[in-house]
Amino acid sequence: MKIDRIGIVVISLLLIFIIWVSAWSMQPTEEVLRESVQIAEQEFNQESKVTNTNLEHFNIYLPEEFTVAEQSVSNVLLEKDNQTFILFYNTLEDSTSRLNYEAAVSMDNHLALESFEDEDRFGYINISNNQEDEIQLQVGIGGVKITTFTDWSDMKHDVSDMMKIANSLAYE
Repeated sequence: MKIDRIGIVVISLLLIFIIWVSAWSMQPTEEVLRESVQIAEQEFNQESKVTNTNLEHFNIYLPEEFTVAEQSVSNVLLEKDNQTFILFYNTLEDSTSRLNYEAAVSMDNHLALESFEDEDRFGYINISNNQEDEIQLQVGIGGVKITTFTDWSDMKHDVSDMMKIANSLAYE
């Protein structure tokens, strides 16, 4: 009987420890959103990366882990691990275009929607929930828009990669 009590106490302490470590290591949703917006703005304000990938209709910078899955005149499907990124490029819009941003504004499911601007470019980040409660992440600069579905743990890294890609294409 005494061994059972000790076992229960040990198991209880382990469970409490696991719950505490899990809660301590998770960032609150608001903090992830805030940091993601900050990362998007920081990447927007960086000089564009030198292009390293030649596509049919334009050149682009792709981070090392990205591959081109498919391309057409105005869309490129990118993949990283098992995640798909859709890059849309509107040749009729310049780097100051607000068209994609205005389309994002018209949606009503925003978790975060912020824009950034300098004298030559207009950019934005849109984080929203879709119908399946997945997190949709979209960044854009002018006529360039990149969209993916992500989770809270990967969002900040995805934002950084996506804004680097959009920034490299915006000047082509």
